[in-house]
Amino acid sequence: MTGNKSLRRRMAEVGLTQVELAESINRDLRAAGYAGTVSDRTVRNWLTGKTRWPHRRQRAALEALFDCPAIELGFAPRDKTTGGTPVRPENAVLRRQFLSASTGATIAAVGGTVAATGAPLRVGMSDVERLHAKFAVIVASDHRYGGKVTIESQAAGLAGEALSLLARGSASQRVRSALYGCAASFTSSALWAAIDGRRFDAAQRHFDRASSLATMSGDSTIQFRIWSHAGSLFRHMARPTDALAANDVARNLPIARRVPLFASLGHARQAAIHGLTGDTRAAWQALGHAERAYERADKHIPRPVWMAAVKNRAELEELALSATLSLADYARAEAHAHRSLALLGASMGRDRAIVTARLAIAQLRQGEAEAAVATARSISPALIQQLPRVAHHLGVFDQALQEAQLASSVNDSWVEHRRYLKGNP
Repeated sequence: MTGNKSLRRRMAEVGLTQVELAESINRDLRAAGYAGTVSDRTVRNWLTGKTRWPHRRQRAALEALFDCPAIELGFAPRDKTTGGTPVRPENAVLRRQFLSASTGATIAAVGGTVAATGAPLRVGMSDVERLHAKFAVIVASDHRYGGKVTIESQAAGLAGEALSLLARGSASQRVRSALYGCAASFTSSALWAAIDGRRFDAAQRHFDRASSLATMSGDSTIQFRIWSHAGSLFRHMARPTDALAANDVARNLPIARRVPLFASLGHARQAAIHGLTGDTRAAWQALGHAERAYERADKHIPRPVWMAAVKNRAELEELALSATLSLADYARAEAHAHRSLALLGASMGRDRAIVTARLAIAQLRQGEAEAAVATARSISPALIQQLPRVAHHLGVFDQALQEAQLASSVNDSWVEHRRYLKGNP
């Protein structure tokens, strides 16, 4: 019995373990209203070829996760007489559209559809708190590992869980608003994971859904996060006009006008966008506004878990690094990079790797080639493989190093390391 090399390869590409794949499939199944019964043993049977054609619901979940038909994942129907016809690609598309559709259908369901199990549930703030506890785990995973497909899937699945409570249970207006807020916030994390993984089409779909949910929640804190993420999405897509417009929406929300810490983040992200356009004056002005707002902020007031790196200034330094690097102010960029690294905790593996890659570029542009190569080589190979943004920045570094035509010893050191990375995915 031959193994399923296609599935194994796709799992490696997105950094999924057997347990993580099982969890992702189960979340998809639960979001669609089915029991999540996939275990790591189930996945092992897929990989060994013992199970060549999974159950149709499992196939649909696999197709939604990997965005391709089951047959492209190495699966094949047993034979024509068993009815095991491969799911057509358009069916997978319909499923993905269903899972990520706007919540209009959910609103209709809330009006009176009751789960087939009996009387409607009574949903309370304890359910909201339980969802937030799960969300904290996802945010921690995002900080450590970045934009893995599993994190995106987990966040989207948790949003589906919040909406499922709305559809199946009765709740006060306060709880309903909180659940919409949960769904919006969780979808925003799926949006950020997709941005981090440079899966921009998926990110735009998450943004469309998250913005609708946030409006229904009436929570300007969540609306700020989503529109601020949209600004980052368009910045990474090199669409500065759209990025500025989206970030302006975030900066003009009540929370940003009322709370200095949010205002500071909005200004810092504005500076990063101005850096992309080459507008030095506007970038420095925005950084000045960010600095003054941060100094006014009360750091002792509890904030959402996703604001942790803003509270201790690490993210503001990282955004200043982005702005100054784009403006070719490499000495200042290096200073911001060092300050950000000093503030980022050990658990913030994703951000530390991104900042380190940018630091290497800043050092190289200042003629410090030996230090730059040493900096680039200090990034964990595993993180380079897992984080497309890190790989992107190191690609920029690699190109700049080749253009510099430096001494062979420095260049050879990097070429040797690059060869090692390619041979050890």
